[in-house]
Amino acid sequence: MSDDTFPHGRRMQQSRSQQQRPALTHVQLQYERKQVEQWIRFGHPVLDHRIDGKRRVVSFEAGSVFAFVRWKANRYGTILSRIDILRAVAPGEPYQTLPCVTPGGDILLRLHGWPKVERVLKAIDAIEALDIDPADASPDHWRYLHNRLTVNQPYHHYSAEQHRAWLLRRKISGDGRRRDAP
Repeated sequence: MSDDTFPHGRRMQQSRSQQQRPALTHVQLQYERKQVEQWIRFGHPVLDHRIDGKRRVVSFEAGSVFAFVRWKANRYGTILSRIDILRAVAPGEPYQTLPCVTPGGDILLRLHGWPKVERVLKAIDAIEALDIDPADASPDHWRYLHNRLTVNQPYHHYSAEQHRAWLLRRKISGDGRRRDAP
């Protein structure tokens, strides 16, 4: 799929300035009362395209961090609760694929089951209570939280000191992306 096509196949109208924009990560969102709810918990989309009353596509620039929540139910109750915290990738970067995310992203946290999803949502609320945008929090914190919650272990809350250290590290390294040794 090219950058000028939404994941559902409809072609976008683009101006010259849009054609020169870097590739985006598109996330399909759907809402059907008491059946399907997909939403962005945090993040800063650069485009928001409404398809119809139940569906839309939001798009993120490379390097953006966002949380994507999915919930599904049938007449017997919840059948899916999932939260993914992703970093949108630039063209040529490696990525993992996910349903509803095109092309995919760098997965920082991926958990399922309402008790774990709820704990992540509370951790996000705690970061916001510090007056910190969760999209600006250290990606390492999201990986740490993923690892601790995956094995049902307690975790340390993100702190203002950690955030200051992250901002300094990002400033020194230029972009803050993880650089693993060769």
